[in-house]
Amino acid sequence: MVTRRSFLRTIISSLTLGTAGTIISCRHSKNNGITPYKHVDTDSENILLPADENGLMLPDGYTSRIIAKTGETPYSGSAYTWHGSPDGGATFETDNGGWIYVSNSELDNNQGGVGAIQFDTSGNVIQAYSILDNTSRNCAGGTTPWKTWLSCEEIETGTVWECDPYGQLLPIQRKALGTFNHESLTVDTNSSIIYMTEDKTDGCLYRFIADSFDSSGYPRLISGTLQAAELDSKTSIISWITVPDPDATSLPTRYQVPSSKPFNGGEGIVYIDGFIYFATKGDDRIWKLNTITNKLSVYYDAKIYIDPILTNVDGMTVSPKDEVVVSEDGGNMQIVAITKTGKFNPIVQIVGHDRSEVTGPAFSPDGQRLYFSSQRGSVGNSSSGITYEVTGPFLT
Repeated sequence: MVTRRSFLRTIISSLTLGTAGTIISCRHSKNNGITPYKHVDTDSENILLPADENGLMLPDGYTSRIIAKTGETPYSGSAYTWHGSPDGGATFETDNGGWIYVSNSELDNNQGGVGAIQFDTSGNVIQAYSILDNTSRNCAGGTTPWKTWLSCEEIETGTVWECDPYGQLLPIQRKALGTFNHESLTVDTNSSIIYMTEDKTDGCLYRFIADSFDSSGYPRLISGTLQAAELDSKTSIISWITVPDPDATSLPTRYQVPSSKPFNGGEGIVYIDGFIYFATKGDDRIWKLNTITNKLSVYYDAKIYIDPILTNVDGMTVSPKDEVVVSEDGGNMQIVAITKTGKFNPIVQIVGHDRSEVTGPAFSPDGQRLYFSSQRGSVGNSSSGITYEVTGPFLT
């Protein structure tokens, strides 16, 4: 069957006159925050080569390896087996020059949690262990400046769990951050305000302001104010309205502020230099919020492109060059970087995993490696997850 998308690709391919790897992307109108263009030149785009032995299409000079599979031990010296449905992830430096990659498990019925893989300075796996168990649908989350992982439960009664990636401290449930379908969060490192997305078709954008700070100047997550975003459609300015009952004892949190702006399926969220960027999968958009002026704009909208490179926007991270990086839930199963000049650089594409999604993108602390998962693998079920590492010149 010839779809509109495949038909357009055929026309576009013929326009390239056989130049391998050329990608052309047209648009109808200007888009707030992104430089408009008619086409993308090959010298400004990553050209993905045919799939390697791990089923990954990568640019020239990049290599990959599989570091974990669901039900298998990532490290032979540990009995810990990698979890099902690997989702959101992040990396943390270790004192000896190595690092740790943590990964959520988006399993239902208290079968979720968070797993961790530790690497030495050369990237060898030297340990694997759990840092959270017996929770449900741990989707994404976010790191903190004090080196913890905040893992989000994506259920109606979901909360945030603060986890120690080093495996030394027990996880703590942070109920002050609200009870709702938590998807992802990020910390504004200037103000220490935490911004959170909600994966519902009428979900809210939230922020949490702590009541107090510890001796290091970090916010205590034991109490504070939870607020939902209200949008002035004329000025595009966000106002923050306090949620009266963060525990949602009588009414779902997203309905407690009737004037709140609904966002269609909130997904990944990141903080970069005074701005919050977050994805909504229901309308295939990425939003940009100025944290000082509270001005909201659409940073990316897939619908204005005839044949968009980036679709099915989902998880997000920040590249070593402070670019927004987005993973796809389906689509072409790619991870795509949006450059500061408004171009789109595919970093990787997973081949043959049509019933899966790309989850947990995170760069190593030195910026030379990218970690991510195919949540349901090539088989398409929660017991077939695969977690990868890609090494390459991400800093150039």
